[in-house]
Amino acid sequence: MANREQNMLEALQAVFPDNASIQHSLDLIVMDVAPSELIAVATELRDNETLSFRQLSDLAGVDYATYGHDEWATDTENNASFSRAVNAASTGSLTFNTGLELPPSDRPRFVVVYHLLSLDHNVRLRVRCAAPDDAMPVVPSVIAIWNNANWYEREAFDLFGILFDGHPDLRRILTDYGFIGHPFRKDFPLIGNVEMRYDSVKERVIYEPVSIEPRVLVPRVIREDSRYVAGETPKKDDA
Repeated sequence: MANREQNMLEALQAVFPDNASIQHSLDLIVMDVAPSELIAVATELRDNETLSFRQLSDLAGVDYATYGHDEWATDTENNASFSRAVNAASTGSLTFNTGLELPPSDRPRFVVVYHLLSLDHNVRLRVRCAAPDDAMPVVPSVIAIWNNANWYEREAFDLFGILFDGHPDLRRILTDYGFIGHPFRKDFPLIGNVEMRYDSVKERVIYEPVSIEPRVLVPRVIREDSRYVAGETPKKDDA
């Protein structure tokens, strides 16, 4: 860890002595903040001269619905691995036009991540704020602190359904008008709910049921081939 990062880590721990989550991770510092404290902490991060995190580089939503559930964690390469991809009821993202029943979790599902940059100290900081209610995820808007958060928060709302209390114009920014659902949620079907096209007769865009045929494009690989074990080279016709 560079000296500037170590100095910033100590400065953050001194400014927020009650926050035990402040730590160094890879090439930046991370900290968790409760929604009730987000505005006060963000203001201090920006205005405190020892910190000076005046630039919001990015803001993104995260869905931890299937966190820790690995679809491909197997001891050997066998039929079980292939079946996990084929089975649309699994906890993976290979679901099509059916809803996914999410596994139980003891942590908040939706988290808003803020990436901050202190130009004065050349240090980056990641702030994580978890929405307490999975059914209605709400966190405060930080537009009054970093005004470029406007479009970032609209994007997180559009893709994850996270609400930002105090946002002056919280509406979709990437999906179409009338879009149903939030496409970055883990339980959103890969092929969506409807498809759209331009109708030359009606001279307008129309919505129709999805016509994509669900297919699984996961190759079925058999690794334990006796021909390779015996040191034989398979013929071109057999390969």
